[in-house]
Amino acid sequence: MNHSSPQPTPQTLPRHLAVIMDGNGRWAQAQGLPRIAGHRQGAKTVDMVTMECARLGIEALTLYSFSSENWKRPAEEVDFLMALCKEHLVEQRSRMVDNDIRFRRIGRRAGLPDEVLEESDACEEATRDCGGMTLSLALNYGSRAELADVARSMAEDAAAGRLDPRDIDESMVTTRLDTAGLPDPDLLLRTAGEMRISNFLLWQISYAELVVTDVLWPAFEISDLHQAFTDFSGRTRRFGLIDPSPGSETAAKGP
Repeated sequence: MNHSSPQPTPQTLPRHLAVIMDGNGRWAQAQGLPRIAGHRQGAKTVDMVTMECARLGIEALTLYSFSSENWKRPAEEVDFLMALCKEHLVEQRSRMVDNDIRFRRIGRRAGLPDEVLEESDACEEATRDCGGMTLSLALNYGSRAELADVARSMAEDAAAGRLDPRDIDESMVTTRLDTAGLPDPDLLLRTAGEMRISNFLLWQISYAELVVTDVLWPAFEISDLHQAFTDFSGRTRRFGLIDPSPGSETAAKGP
């Protein structure tokens, strides 16, 4: 989809962009191709979006790659997705280092193939000292599971006497999430027109702006990304405050 859109400026950009990448299967079906062709084309979109976000100076990019519910898909498709993930991590490791991108995997380790864990660990190690954008890939991720894991860890610490339950607050929960150390997403983008969150970063996106585009992920282009940033920059982010009067600074505009 080719269309012009205003070029992003630092004032219009989010600090943290989270993306639900949807529409790979529908794109492939529309092209008369098998679903796996959509996933492979979608991986190319991942590279494009990652490099553009890094170029623009965005602090963090989190991509919903494989949810804990995606294991219900046909075994052949799941096997392909795992193989594609491993291949992609191997191919992009040096590129991430060259572009100062720090890699992070979020989601439960249990259940992921050893080769995927090995390559994701290798990417994290290779990019550990990178100081640019943090790219988080959500693999075997589900937000409810993440929050349950946080609750379990606090309960274990309390039972062992390492934590006073009265000290539990929102900041403590935040430090135990998979995204600890990153700012919360201020923009959640979903492709393919679906109007749901799909168990993604439920705690972290409490105050995120939502942008949904009808563009399928494999067809998503830089101009579509820029348009999402333009939509984001037009929002008034009140964080519970009232609408500001003209010239007032009681609400945040944009990021």
